[in-house]
Amino acid sequence: MKKIKFFAVTIILLIASVVEGQNISKSGTTAAQFLKIGVGPRAIGMGSAFAATADDISAIYWNPGGLATNHSNEAVFNHTNWIADVGYDFAAVTTHMSDFGTVGAFVSILQSIDGMDVRTVEAPEGTGEKFDAGSMSIGLSFARELTEEFSIGFNVKYVREYIWHESATGFALDVGVLYKIPVLNEFRLAGSISNFGTKMKLEGRDIREIKQVGSEGVGNLINSFVELDEWDLPLTFRVGVAADLIKSGSSRLTTAIDAVHPNDHTEYLNTGVEYSWNEMVSIRAGYNSLFETDSEKGFTFGAGLNYRFIESVRLLFDYAYQDFGRLEEVHYFSFGVKF
Repeated sequence: MKKIKFFAVTIILLIASVVEGQNISKSGTTAAQFLKIGVGPRAIGMGSAFAATADDISAIYWNPGGLATNHSNEAVFNHTNWIADVGYDFAAVTTHMSDFGTVGAFVSILQSIDGMDVRTVEAPEGTGEKFDAGSMSIGLSFARELTEEFSIGFNVKYVREYIWHESATGFALDVGVLYKIPVLNEFRLAGSISNFGTKMKLEGRDIREIKQVGSEGVGNLINSFVELDEWDLPLTFRVGVAADLIKSGSSRLTTAIDAVHPNDHTEYLNTGVEYSWNEMVSIRAGYNSLFETDSEKGFTFGAGLNYRFIESVRLLFDYAYQDFGRLEEVHYFSFGVKF
């Protein structure tokens, strides 16, 4: 047992040292910002304090180590009415193999601009062309319980962003650990690192320029390309604790808190609670981005229904609301099947 505890602490410290090795003084200078949009109304309703609570399919996003504790097969579709009428969708499926672990696959899509007019200096009213922009991520997950108390998980994912004829691609790795301590019904300690990967750089025909070399009307026309910068992915380190303060009869009350360290902004805390009756009806509340500089995030709440459709099949419906201050509110919806 002492060796397992030492192993868990060592992994969390190694994750922290990796993050500290990055340039963490930057603000707003990372690509693929859609990777920072939270997944799962259950987690959002709890103020995004989910690293140590993660025990369902949304653990793929918050802490893949927690995915190993989900011993069911599960599929989910998550839709978010994001800021400025932007739509964000996430879908995932996982299966538990008792002698191997839990494996899964997921995809997330952000459609940010659809059919806007192309405008140039020469044609400020539009060229007659249209352009769109968006982002996507596709990945695979694996998690395993090394002991009854300790689990570890990984995601590998492909990331792509595009605008008109340009696109940027990259690859990233997520790592998470979860450790359970048999006190307070169940006290959990977790750590995760998300989006550790390659840099991203836009490439495509839009950055091509045709220049004339030599005398006007006489020289040669030469194709050249504008050299664009490379940008890091939004690396995020989370440490979380959670405990079931009440777990008796038909009631369960879980409270959680996460400390979040991003590479492109200031540190902050997330905190939340969840009350569940018979593990069928749940209500949640929390506060997101406490102490974060210049944040518009704040209070969250949500609710969920875990309905037994037939003996071995459950249907899951979840909703969450998040206050975004001057940017108004964001609504999250998800539908899942557990079997």
